Amino acid sequence: MKISDWPLDERPREKLLLRGAASLSDAELLAIFLRTGIKGISAVDLARQLLQQFGTLRQLLSASHPKFCQAKGLGDAKYVQLQAVLEMARRYFAEALKKENAFTSVDLTRAYLVSQLRDEPHEVFAMLVLDSQHRLIHYQNMFWGTIDSASVYPRVLVKRALELNAAAVILAHNHPSGVAEPSQADRQITKRIADAMALVDIKVLDHFVIGDGDAVSFAQRGWL
Repeated sequence: MKISDWPLDERPREKLLLRGAASLSDAELLAIFLRTGIKGISAVDLARQLLQQFGTLRQLLSASHPKFCQAKGLGDAKYVQLQAVLEMARRYFAEALKKENAFTSVDLTRAYLVSQLRDEPHEVFAMLVLDSQHRLIHYQNMFWGTIDSASVYPRVLVKRALELNAAAVILAHNHPSGVAEPSQADRQITKRIADAMALVDIKVLDHFVIGDGDAVSFAQRGWL
């Protein structure tokens, strides 16, 4: 049966308009993105097949270009559209942080950092540069490493923070293993960075460790 033959309140687009996006399943959301199915398969059924093939919605969204395009019903055009949607989401979070106090908006800050770092295949160490009102001036990936570590140099972070006239910074890095629990090395480098920043009157407000679906805040742990 075609989706157009379904009851009105069961069609993904109409259901979204009536009940909001949160009411839709992963398959229904993906079907709206796909717009059409393929011969003999509706967009919703195709979405279900894709989710079964990739495992989860997130695994589909973070798939490499070749793997994504190999799937039935997908291709370069859909991949480009998807990357544009993901980048718009990242920029939305960045714009929201610019209007908010990043230190008090812990959930917003966490969501933004997760969107930036969670799917990186190697460890990335990043820094949020904040003004005196703790609003976002700039986000920057500072160091890249292997699958389980990255070399971090406090003096490079201090130099960049000074260049951007920072009053405070928030640090973040991902654990490609998916386990967000900070290591002893994470705590040690955070202290070194905080001490170096303090010499030029810049405060380290937090350090987030990003895992797979989770993020640990040093400030919430009472470590800063």
